[in-house]
Order: sequence, then C-alpha cells, then structure tokens
Amino acid sequence: MSLKLQPKNDQRSFEQIEEHYKLEKELAHKLLNSSKQERQHLYTDLYNELYTTIIHHPRWTRKSSPEISAWIVAKRMEILSHYVSPEKTYLEIGPGDCTLAVEVSKHAKQVYAVDVATEVTKNQVFPSNFEFRVSDGCSIPVTENSIDIAYSHQLMEHLHPDDALEQLENIYKALAPKGKYICITPNGLSGPHDISQYFDNTATGFHLKEYTVTELYQLFRQVGFSRVSWLKNNGKYRIDIPLNLFTILPIKITEIILSQLPYTWRHKIANLPMLFRGMTIIGTK
Repeated sequence: MSLKLQPKNDQRSFEQIEEHYKLEKELAHKLLNSSKQERQHLYTDLYNELYTTIIHHPRWTRKSSPEISAWIVAKRMEILSHYVSPEKTYLEIGPGDCTLAVEVSKHAKQVYAVDVATEVTKNQVFPSNFEFRVSDGCSIPVTENSIDIAYSHQLMEHLHPDDALEQLENIYKALAPKGKYICITPNGLSGPHDISQYFDNTATGFHLKEYTVTELYQLFRQVGFSRVSWLKNNGKYRIDIPLNLFTILPIKITEIILSQLPYTWRHKIANLPMLFRGMTIIGTK
C-alpha cells in the first residue's frame, strides 16, 4: 500500500496513517452495513474505539496544542460572531473536544453540546451555562423550539445516509421560530476529505457520505427550512448566496459537469479557492 496523496498538515509517519486508515475503514464498513437499531449504540461505540485505539489521531494532537486549538476557534468564530449574542441559545452538534462550544458560552445565554463520542470530553469541567448531552447519532436531546443558533462543523458527512434526514428533522424541531442551522461540511466533488484521501478516490472512512450543494439544498427544503443559503467566507469576503429554484440550477449543472471529469481534474478544479472545497449551508426555520 502506498500513499496516493502526500500529507500536508498531518505530521504522522506512514505507518501511523496506514494504521488509522485501516481501522477507520473497518469501523466505517460496520456502520454502513448496520441496522437502524444497531446504530443507536454503534456511533458511540465505534468512535470511542477509534479514539482510544488511535492515540496519534489528529483530534488528540489538536487537543494537546493550545496554539492549534486557538487558531481553529478563532477561524470558526469569524462566522459564528455574526449570529451568536448574549440573549441567544446555541447548540453545537458534533463538538469534538468542545473547545469552540466553551468559547461560544462566553457570548451566549445557554450552550448545548451534543455528540455520540464521550472519550474526548471525559473529565472536563464545563461553564455553568453549558451542558453536554449524548446522542445516538440522530436524536437532538434538547427541548423543541428552544434553539436560536444550531451549528455543526464536519458532522453531516459522518452520518449514515439513512440517518441524515432524520437528524436534520430533529435539528429543525429543536430550532426556535426563525432559528438558524449553520451546517459546514466538505463537498464530495473535492474529496475525499477523511483519512481515505491518502489512499482512495472516494471516501471510505468515517465520511459515510460527502454531499454536494444541490443535495444539501434538497434535504434542507425537504425538512421545511423556509430559507436556505450558501455562505462563502474567506475572512475578507463574505457572500451569502440564496439558494432557490433559480440559483440552484447553474450550481447543479456545474456539479454534474465536475462529477463527470477524471478524478485528478475534478479534484483540482473543485478545490480552487471559493469554489467547492467546503460548504457552509445555512437553513432558517
């Protein structure tokens, strides 16, 4: 086995990356081929197995580096600062080590962090206006109509495709009227974006499905969001593109054309700045 793509921000040895890849691919296969009933505990079990086995996982590396954590939080607050305020309730789904959610708690009335994995947050002490709650992968264990701002970063692609719609429905129920869900996820056209990027042309690790803008727009509208937009933000420029019957058509055509290109071309074009590398989709209830 050899690397298809050379790591840029992953300083681990080839043996460590290969170990991570093989285990994550094995666990992802179990998750993809599981029943709905099995997944009620599998998300938690398999992610905890990954994090306790792969002690060199980047999540542990980031957690041990205050500089990296601070940079990540600052970048994500560039977006969230436009939405979070002292009178609002914030929900983060898939918060990882909760560093971002803890930072948001300084600027929000109440913060809820919902995740399937518990190992990363074990023994942490949280602020008084912060609650960590465990999900089965689909459930959003908060009061309905209570959340002003919901947020996820690199989460939706980790869901079993059969569970994505159900979780989105539950997020919608959790939102207060006019509440917003900010969903950041990689675009499959520029992927894969999980550990399998070093070996495969499509995601085979814990990114069970990497979506396109068109697919997410359709899911958000199916659930009932009254407004869906695509936010393009690079720190200097901030463009909110409304997604509707008129704007989604040229986006869909572009995505179809890109999907037909050979992998090398598709990957290079889709990863151009401000194009299809990542997506920030915002749904308003």
